[in-house]
Amino acid sequence: MIRSMTGFGRYELEAHERRINVEIKAVNHRYLDLSIKMPRSFNVFESKIRNVIREYIERGKTDIYISCEELGEERLSLKYNRELAKGYLTYLKEMAEEFGLENETRASTLARFPEVFTMEQEEGDEAEIWQDLEQALRAAAEAFKASREHEGELLKQDLLEKLDIMKDAQSVIEERMPQLIGEYRERLRTKLMEVLADNAIDENRIVTEATIYADKICVDEEMVRLKSHITAMKAELEKGGAVGRKLDFLAQEMNREANTTLSKSSDLSVADAAIELKTMIEKIREQVQNLE
Repeated sequence: MIRSMTGFGRYELEAHERRINVEIKAVNHRYLDLSIKMPRSFNVFESKIRNVIREYIERGKTDIYISCEELGEERLSLKYNRELAKGYLTYLKEMAEEFGLENETRASTLARFPEVFTMEQEEGDEAEIWQDLEQALRAAAEAFKASREHEGELLKQDLLEKLDIMKDAQSVIEERMPQLIGEYRERLRTKLMEVLADNAIDENRIVTEATIYADKICVDEEMVRLKSHITAMKAELEKGGAVGRKLDFLAQEMNREANTTLSKSSDLSVADAAIELKTMIEKIREQVQNLE
């Protein structure tokens, strides 16, 4: 399916006494640009998170927001810093000897010294946390992917309609070109008759002049290439996938043919059709920028 580069996906998971919330949103960008905001304790999973996201996204400036809330009782543990307590005790003895003081250090007194006892939050099981995080991440990515595909389908229909309009404008040009040459030939004949009066008209001269004029205004090659580009773009849209860059290239090529056609046009109806082509191509190029 065709995918837009803009999208949004969200998922919330409650498991193992924690609530994990993942949000993914993206906008247009030439390449894949990932930005991840998450709790510091999740930094160890950053590489895995990026690998998972790359399975769902090829292009776009993508922001990922991850939050985690502990639902159970806070998991705290008491830590005893034995080496620090020894250091305190050593210096207390040195102070007593140096100043001739009594040293009546009690365990309860030493325990009140900074950092001898500390409360630390217990780390959860890393494998368990990643299992929950990956589940939430993939669910959010699936929702994100679905939103991109929905918008991509709308863009596809819009592009197909514009391509049909281009095809109609192209048909106008193709039908009008032979008429232009015939009209020029008749104008040339009329002028020669006015100038030469009763003298015979050289038909070969008229044919030659009409041929030269036809060469100047002929856009057959441009129309063949344009038709080929329109067919190729429709085929890519039906094939789906990450086709944004290829469609952008095809749009540039179509614009080249439309410019050449407009520069050769000397007829109002052909010029109008060529302008219609350029207008549609410009709109197509704008829309293509939104595709992955």
